Amino acid sequence: MPQESRKTLHSLDPRAPWVISTHDLGRRPGSMRGISRSLPAPVNLSVGMIGVEKDAEIELDMRLEAVMEGVLVTGTAKAPLSGECSRCLDPLTSEIEVGFQELFFYSAEEAAEDDSLLDGELLDLEPTFRDAVVLALPLSPVCSDDCPGLCVECGVKLAEAGPDHRHEKVDARWASLQGLMSDNTNDQEG
Repeated sequence: MPQESRKTLHSLDPRAPWVISTHDLGRRPGSMRGISRSLPAPVNLSVGMIGVEKDAEIELDMRLEAVMEGVLVTGTAKAPLSGECSRCLDPLTSEIEVGFQELFFYSAEEAAEDDSLLDGELLDLEPTFRDAVVLALPLSPVCSDDCPGLCVECGVKLAEAGPDHRHEKVDARWASLQGLMSDNTNDQEG
């Protein structure tokens, strides 16, 4: 058996939420149907500080088209995101909309090694959806484009600290001279 990475090695469960039947297309090139569904998000849809929570509601709008080699699936998905800001670490929520397109081949002979295959009349949309979402997630999410983040010295949120927030920085090479400066100032006052 040739090595297969995304190909189906076992039968798909037709009751699984991300498994879609292509029965009504009937392997007739040119036949098409639209599908709109709400599905629960699969596990591990995240990168670093943001992702889609397991079982969150995913809104799918897609078109299935029978072509000579298989079934072409084209669509969009909307998913809620949750995570934390990479600058200030505040929790954040937003929504992501991704487009996807995948050709599911009828037979392994027509497909390349990494191509998706139909399992009879069934296709598993989860890997295609997962790839589209994970690749679109921001690696450094922010709560706002102008988020100033945290103070590197004390960790306070710079947005709440105010414009006069400062830390006295003394260069170690000049630290011993700072004592002389304060002594000199005291001598001039007295």
